[in-house]
Amino acid sequence: MKNRTRKILIAVLGLFLAFVILDSLGIFDNRPYFEVPHGNHTHYVPKDCEPALPVSQSPTARPGLGQKVDCQGQIVPE
Repeated sequence: MKNRTRKILIAVLGLFLAFVILDSLGIFDNRPYFEVPHGNHTHYVPKDCEPALPVSQSPTARPGLGQKVDCQGQIVPE
């Protein structure tokens, strides 16, 4: 019984760690932008731009509801 309990606890811990790692990679994040902390402010960089928008050209204001950051670094309606 002790061995079975240990295996169950290890399995639960493994699932929890897998969830934490996937969450830290942003798998569950459905926002169209990345938040990049930069000193005392945060830049909001769009995810789907080719070529990628440099962090320094990204806005520091968070897009509101119904808004997104375009590939030129402007906050525009969706």
